[in-house]
Amino acid sequence: MTLTIDGTVVVPAADPDDGERTARALEPHLAPASTVVAVNVVEKSGGGIDKAPMEQREDHAADIFERIRDVLDESPAAVETEVLYGTDVVERIFEAAREEGADAVVFNAREGNRLAELLTGDVARRLVKEASVPVVALPQEST
Repeated sequence: MTLTIDGTVVVPAADPDDGERTARALEPHLAPASTVVAVNVVEKSGGGIDKAPMEQREDHAADIFERIRDVLDESPAAVETEVLYGTDVVERIFEAAREEGADAVVFNAREGNRLAELLTGDVARRLVKEASVPVVALPQEST
């Protein structure tokens, strides 16, 4: 059975490679009625010092969106992009999904070791465990 996405999906991407990898995995599943809302969450510190200057983080998001658009340029789907801001990445992704009326959040899990997952909060795991809309984890490309 082949998955076809013919609605709106929110696609979070953490960096340009993640965005490109996710777009490549998603592209075969898109239909003319599909809308891809690519998002990058700029994590705010909630009153503390932010990790990087805002302009640098917005430039980083622009690089992510450019790579996603390059892959999806020939796809039948409409592609939108949005920089999101919040103190909790996962909560902000689901908030955006509700705001967009998304049918699902779609992501491509990145490889990582257990220590890195513990230190970063493992966004992928939280996306699945705390889902407030359906979540689709696309398979990783085999190398």
